[in-house]
Amino acid sequence: MLKHFDHVTVAVTDLAAARRFFALLGFEEDKAVVISGPVMDRYMGVPGIEADHVTLALKDASPRCEIQLLHYRKPAAAADPTVAQLDKIGFNHICFAVSDIDGLIAKVTAAGVKLRNQPMVFHDRKLVFLEGPEGIVVELAEWT
Repeated sequence: MLKHFDHVTVAVTDLAAARRFFALLGFEEDKAVVISGPVMDRYMGVPGIEADHVTLALKDASPRCEIQLLHYRKPAAAADPTVAQLDKIGFNHICFAVSDIDGLIAKVTAAGVKLRNQPMVFHDRKLVFLEGPEGIVVELAEWT
């Protein structure tokens, strides 16, 4: 039986930039390891994998909320030219519930994060899309 989301993993080429982005949203580094070897090769289905694996957690969130960053050392990770497109099949975006969307928008834009659209209200939520690391789409939602 499912209980809740556990984590989302984002593969990145610029690990430092991804750490900074998610820190702006309130995530803190919990663990940082290098994954490699036959067990990880089999589990990930990536022969010869060697990658930085960084776990970021949202402090005091219940249930626990994690973003895991995966930075491939080898093999080279394939770029996804459609990662930022919302009109495609597959992964679309991740959305975080927030308590003060206007305050968070001011904080992230002051740090250089770009908004993809102007905030809007839809289905009892104020929403906005952000340009996330590696072009992923991150949405913020404040229930009204």
